[in-house]
Amino acid sequence: MSSPHPFPTLVRTLRLPSLVLFGLAYLTPLIVLGIFGVIAGETGGASASAYLIALLAMLFTANSYGRMAKAFPVAGSAYTYVRRTIDGRVGFLVGWAIMLDYLFLPMVIWLIGGSYLQAQFPGIPMPVWILGFILITSILNIIGIKVADRANLVLMTFQILVIAIFVALSVADVLRGQGATGLVSAAPFLGTDAGFAGVAGGAAIAAYSFLGFDAVTTLTEETIEPRRTVPKAILLVALIGGGIFVLVSYVTQLVHPGGVFANGDAAAAEIALRIGGNVFGAVFLAALVIAQFTSGLAAQAAGSRLLYAMGRDGVLPRRVFGVVSARLHTPVFSVLAIAVVGLIAMFMDVATSTSFINFGAFVAFIMVNLSVVVYWVRERRASERLNPLLYVVAPVIGMLVIAVLLSQLDSHAITLGAIWLGVGVVVLGFVTRGFRRQPPELGVDNVD
Repeated sequence: MSSPHPFPTLVRTLRLPSLVLFGLAYLTPLIVLGIFGVIAGETGGASASAYLIALLAMLFTANSYGRMAKAFPVAGSAYTYVRRTIDGRVGFLVGWAIMLDYLFLPMVIWLIGGSYLQAQFPGIPMPVWILGFILITSILNIIGIKVADRANLVLMTFQILVIAIFVALSVADVLRGQGATGLVSAAPFLGTDAGFAGVAGGAAIAAYSFLGFDAVTTLTEETIEPRRTVPKAILLVALIGGGIFVLVSYVTQLVHPGGVFANGDAAAAEIALRIGGNVFGAVFLAALVIAQFTSGLAAQAAGSRLLYAMGRDGVLPRRVFGVVSARLHTPVFSVLAIAVVGLIAMFMDVATSTSFINFGAFVAFIMVNLSVVVYWVRERRASERLNPLLYVVAPVIGMLVIAVLLSQLDSHAITLGAIWLGVGVVVLGFVTRGFRRQPPELGVDNVD
């Protein structure tokens, strides 16, 4: 794999609609139903409140990602922003933390998809389904981002259609049972026995559904006019995704008030059978599987761009991760690395593999908010005027809210995350020869 350019380069082909579609595919709007029972149980039936709080928290952080994407329109996301505003060593640790999300999330997505399929076809071993997911998504991502973009369009269209049908059937069910007045209720926000701790804990879980608005920044170097396009895409993905999450959780909670289910993990599937019968129940299951495939496609693309950025900078082996294919213009080895990590799914369960993903994301969110404040201070000293509401107030609020959500993660997740960061410190010490120098980097600021 080589490139005729002085540095490995990606090709600019993506516009605003494609970026928004990519971010929504990563979010997987249908995930609101996939984990509905868990959040409703945690909040005592106030799942809409959990998603609303998570949305507000994400909007503050989305603003910070937009500010940084405008200032540094290069691949690397949180890793790049912190490295260029605070310190290269801190940036490395943030990149290491966010790898919990970018490296392991595709694995979790493929594992969940395989679990759905194996439940329906028990005669076929789980590893077969996982290998199928990995093989197809890897081929699409290696062929090129435009091919993956077209696949996302088709798959997301089906996913949104199923969500729309689910909402329509839910509304019809409420109308049959309670009349038009039943559609207006505070119950999905207040729940039956929801307290602050429960809703906050539910919001911390709900934040998992938002992991993806930040992934848009990993495609900066494949975006046309990134300084304008990427910030818009980030906010649109957060708003559209959050709007879908709040609406769907609201109507689903109307159909099934409270947070008690026979099987919380399969709550939405049971509700789909109730409101639409066997036919829609089968369609709903198919949509869940397709949603996992779509999300896996986007997650692998985002993760490979993070590995590419860190490889290009030399903090990962440059000859492996820091190159793109001269013919396909994709980071082939980075894509394959995500695929190899995904193979671990054959030996893990969903609960274990998802336990510490949010830890890495929350750490990155806090540090990106902080990097915006540091950037404001630096530019202010250089006589550059930036809006303090967008560059100070909003990021500080974002830091505080995300810190609260981080504190609501279970102790197992925090412990695993701390161990992962500890390993990162050891790696950083080796790369920087005892922290005496900055991690290596490659100057690629001119990307417009």
